[in-house]
Formats: sequence, C-alpha cells, structure tokens
Amino acid sequence: MKSKIMQLILSINVALIVYSSSSLSEEKIVGYPKRPIRIIVSVAPGAGADAIARAAGQMLNTSWGQTIVVDNRPGGGGVIAAELAAKSAPDGYTILSFGDGLLVMGATNRVPFDIRTAFDPVVAMSAQPYVLITGLNLPAKNLKELIALSATQTLTYGSSGIGGAVHLGMERLAMLTGGKFLHVAYKGSAPSIVAVMSGEIHMVPTSAIAATNAIKTGKVKALVAMGLKRIPALPDLPTITEQGLEGFKITNRYNLWLPAKSPSKIILAINKIVSDGMNSPQMAQKLLADGSQPGERMIPSELKKTILIEYAEIEQQVKNLSVKLQ
Repeated sequence: MKSKIMQLILSINVALIVYSSSSLSEEKIVGYPKRPIRIIVSVAPGAGADAIARAAGQMLNTSWGQTIVVDNRPGGGGVIAAELAAKSAPDGYTILSFGDGLLVMGATNRVPFDIRTAFDPVVAMSAQPYVLITGLNLPAKNLKELIALSATQTLTYGSSGIGGAVHLGMERLAMLTGGKFLHVAYKGSAPSIVAVMSGEIHMVPTSAIAATNAIKTGKVKALVAMGLKRIPALPDLPTITEQGLEGFKITNRYNLWLPAKSPSKIILAINKIVSDGMNSPQMAQKLLADGSQPGERMIPSELKKTILIEYAEIEQQVKNLSVKLQ
C-alpha cells in the first residue's frame, strides 16, 4: 500500500511540475514564510488524504520556495491532530489538513473546543466519494447480498476512529438496512485496509484513491461506490443509490485549516495557491483518474459558510443515531 501511495505522490508531483508556477509566484507575502511550514495530517502515511496533503504542500513549496514538513498525527479519529493544531500559534506556520471528519468531531463533542471558532477554514483541496472494499473471501457481490449475509453473522468494518465520518456513516447504513455491523477503529485508513487484506476484518469504506490502489494489489474487491455518482477510475462499480439505497452517501472533502485569527493575507494566499494548483488541467486530470476531483473553488468566507451549514446537518444526524462515541 505504501509503495502505491508513493507512486501516486510521484505522479502528482509530475503534474505539479508540468503546471507552470508563474501564477503561484504572485502570491508571495512580504516577510513570510521565514521558516519551514508544518502541515499536520490527521491520518497515517499511506492514506489518500496523506497524498492530497503532500500535493498541497508541494504547491506551497513551489510558490514560496520554503520547506513544507508533513507531520502525520493519526489516532483518536483525528483528535490528536486537531488538538495539536488548535493549540498552535495563529502565525501561518502550522496548517491542519483534515476532511469532513473534523465537523463530525465537533458535532459529537470529541474535543474540548468548538471547531467552528478554533479554526479558520482556508481551502477545499479535493473531494471524493468512498468505496466499500471487502476481503476476497467475503461471498457478497453487492450491497443486497452484504445485508443478507449480515443477517447470518455480524460483519466487522474498519475506520480511522470512533465518531468519525465512516463510523457514523456505517452506523446509519446499519440503521437503514438492518445490517449487523461491528466497528473496529484503526489509526488511519491504511492500517484498516491492511486488516481487510489479512482477513482481520471483513470490510472498510475508504477513499477512492486508497481503494483503487488497494484493488490493484488483487487482495481486496470493491463492493459499492458510496457517492451519488459513479467514479471515473472505477466506471463499472455501481453507486449505493443504484444498488437500492437512494440518497445515502459517504463522501469526503479534504480541507486545509489554520488556527483561528491567523493573518487574512496568509489565508487568502494559501487559498489561491492550492485552489489554482488543484484545479490546473494536469492536477484535475490526475485526481479524476484516481477517483478524486479538485475541490470546489471557494474563497475562505464561502468555504466557512458551507462548513457551518454542513456542521448543522451533521449535528442533526448525530441526534438521530444511537452511536456510542466514548
């Protein structure tokens, strides 16, 4: 898995080299950055989110010529990474890379602060649906067969932590279908994929990037695409709506965040550099080929408005589910 992700990172870097850095160089800020910038990533190395964060780091490095250090802090469903970033100085030298799970974390009160006021959302890097992958020995070939199988035995699934987007999504799937699923938490999606390969657990919903790389190993199979549309990298894989559960989805948007009250000039500069980079033709083509897509172009204020709406929706969803989060 690690080698596959490294191949993805290398191919992303090639796309970045092809993309001219001339437009990025315009986003320089007088006196910044003077030292290396750290990007805290909430998952272990080897996950799709890790590759996306590293790509964003390369874009900043290309623009500013400053070292970007990727600091992987998996565990606790992202709590470790979020708390570390929230305690950092709002000076632009510590960036948090986190997906929609940060909203879930806040809505479930898993951190001792309000994520809506602790962080300034900076930019949407990429968005992608999740794919439910299973071990080769699991007899189910589609969602209907999976649910039927779960009536005869409890099926285990992995995620990157209790109370995360995958955990809540799968519990909602169980509620809607009557499936019997048992959650097993890991320190990131990469370890959970390895657990599926070894037969330690039955299945895991994971990012399209991580899923396509895992499928290439021949040790797992894809059961269903968990977004509302089919994935270009897996065109023959039906969506969960096509398999009879209309409107259900598990997707993720990867964002960059800064500690609250960070300088607005830095927030705007990072937004433009990363948004331009992710939406360049070369990067967009690469992301789509791997099952992802560039994040929607939004200025920070638009992204914040979107996040506040989504946060309220997640809060309501949590109230409707009886999930043990501690």
